[in-house]
Amino acid sequence: MPTEHSPEMKFDIGHVLFIDIVGYSKGLINEQSESLQKLKEIVRGTEQFRVAEAEDKLLRLPTGDGGALVFRNSPEAPVFCAMEIAKALQSHPGLRVRMGIHSGPVNEISDLNEQANIAGAGINIAQRVMDCGDAGHILLSRHVAEDLEHYPRWQAHLHELGECEVKHGQRISVVNLYNDEVGNPAVPEKFRKAESAAPPPPQSTATRSAKPSLNLVLGIVSLAALVILAVLFGPRFFRSRNQAAVTNSTQSNDISNKSIAVLPLVNTSGDPGNDYFSDGLSEELIAVLAKIPGLKIIGRSSSFLFKGKSDDSRTIGEKLGVTNLLEGSVRKQGERVRIVAELINAADGRELWSDTYDRELKDVFAVQSEIAVAVTDQLKIKLLGAPVKSDAAPSNDNLAAYNALQQGTFYFRLSTEEGTRKATKFYGEAIRLDPNYALAHANLSSAWRQLGATWLGGAEANEAYAKARNAAQTALSLAPNLAAAHEALGFLLLTPDLDFAAAETEFRKAGKLAPADAGPKSALGFLFIAQGRLAEAENMTRQTLALDPLGVTRYLNLARILIGDGRYDEAEAALRKAIELQPAAARLHAYLTTIDVLRGNAAAALQDAQLEPKGFWQDYALALAQQAQNDGATADAALQRLIHEDAVSGPFQIAAVYGLRKEPDKMFEWLERAYTGHDSGLTQLLVTPFILNYRDDPRFAAFCQKLKVQVPSSRVPKP
Repeated sequence: MPTEHSPEMKFDIGHVLFIDIVGYSKGLINEQSESLQKLKEIVRGTEQFRVAEAEDKLLRLPTGDGGALVFRNSPEAPVFCAMEIAKALQSHPGLRVRMGIHSGPVNEISDLNEQANIAGAGINIAQRVMDCGDAGHILLSRHVAEDLEHYPRWQAHLHELGECEVKHGQRISVVNLYNDEVGNPAVPEKFRKAESAAPPPPQSTATRSAKPSLNLVLGIVSLAALVILAVLFGPRFFRSRNQAAVTNSTQSNDISNKSIAVLPLVNTSGDPGNDYFSDGLSEELIAVLAKIPGLKIIGRSSSFLFKGKSDDSRTIGEKLGVTNLLEGSVRKQGERVRIVAELINAADGRELWSDTYDRELKDVFAVQSEIAVAVTDQLKIKLLGAPVKSDAAPSNDNLAAYNALQQGTFYFRLSTEEGTRKATKFYGEAIRLDPNYALAHANLSSAWRQLGATWLGGAEANEAYAKARNAAQTALSLAPNLAAAHEALGFLLLTPDLDFAAAETEFRKAGKLAPADAGPKSALGFLFIAQGRLAEAENMTRQTLALDPLGVTRYLNLARILIGDGRYDEAEAALRKAIELQPAAARLHAYLTTIDVLRGNAAAALQDAQLEPKGFWQDYALALAQQAQNDGATADAALQRLIHEDAVSGPFQIAAVYGLRKEPDKMFEWLERAYTGHDSGLTQLLVTPFILNYRDDPRFAAFCQKLKVQVPSSRVPKP
């Protein structure tokens, strides 16, 4: 069964070509239709389009006046495709097209009409790059240009344009691609306007013929002030603030004044490729603050939902359940970094504290500690002992190792097989550069375990687990008080080892080391589910939700507990909340299908199963739903399809379907297969009603004894 310890949203790295027709809206309706049809024919006729489509390595996102192509085979593919398109357009001078290219995270989603769609930073930035150009331009993000610079065939065709201001005041570095045959060598209008709007260079006193007018001086000063504010205060400058009177700014009494959310720091370097650095720094600040007893700090999965959003501070505070927000910006250039941090009151946006840190890159870890101390001072939290320090600091101050660690975490967060494999390579590189880098070893352990639990099987999975175990043990030998290392080892003890008692010991150690971190609490709650300790599981999961109120997996785990306790209405409410937060997340509709079957609602079960995203969990949901219909042949076929597709990854779920079918012999046969294969689905044994119906069978008691868990005494309502 796919691992339970993985982020919900599934991202891939896509190489995006965004295309639109310049002046499209000014044409007559029939002209618009003809132009769009001709562009489609040209695009579909390119070799890159045909090859990628044949290899199933292409996604398409149509827009009103063009569209986006997402290539999954090579970062050069969108560039070659753009050049083919530009070449073909020479035969159609009336069709004026511009193109933008960027490589970044993309994910497939369903829109409000339940139609397949594509979203993600890769799409957004490619469009913004394109928006910087005019007809004929093929513009690249700096990130793509750096990839192409390694190939001699591209070097002569890459022409730096500088920074362009785009949506939300963000600045991106853009490169113009052209040669003697294709592309537009002219400087785009946006860059020309920006250059002409810039203040003239200062004249010497000898050549200055007259004093500038007062209005001109004030205009230049105002413009300079705006630029400085945007750079220094990033999100604060652009986020609308609720300017309620101070008398109305008091938060409700049930929200602690010693509560805070770290919003994603804005990357103001002008290079979207540095997002991994600003995101990593934000995440590390959360980890540092989570070590402070008495402080409520919101987890990453909730706070990062506000990345790039313009919600006012009061709304964010209310959604996250905090009275304070820490926000700011990061500008990384060469070996120096500028970090702007600001603590504000969420209710009315009042600044409580702010500071700017211009440092060498190697001092970034000291800055994190200084920010943590400043926050605790402002919130009147007394620190015992030395100030908290970041676990991300390499033991030998090797910044290349730190950079590799951050890139590894960026790819690990994508929650794809490709991304996780890349993460193991980056973490491995960090360890090569600093063999004593404890956090790199801990993160490497988590990545190998996820590979083994989610995508591998048999000998490959066992090899991945062995690497994960070695990395976790190395991390603990280097840093016995590293929370991430105890958590990594705890998950290995949970699955594949199914050693619940030992896992609990490690999760509790992690919790003591990082008392405000949602991770160890969530892990403990999940462990209590596996042990059938439902009251404790619910209590711990609700504590986790207080620290991560928008975390989809937290609501899923709560729903599992409530289903196991027979509280189906409450479980459905938790699942509906998760779907509201992330409609395309896996597993949610599969668990709704379970509730539908338990209620005897066959039509709803089939509908929810069909809404589950394609893959393992939809196979399982459909198998459950079909058992509830009045068609034995279709029910048998659905089960056989599940067995054929998922016998290795889902023996526990197959056992559950046999339980629903009232075939206990087959159910116990597949439970034994799950035990032999260390299936992580066994953590759900004591909250799965279709199996719990056989708790009085002696074989069930014997099986629980093997897992060292108690047979539940209370009975869950039968379906």
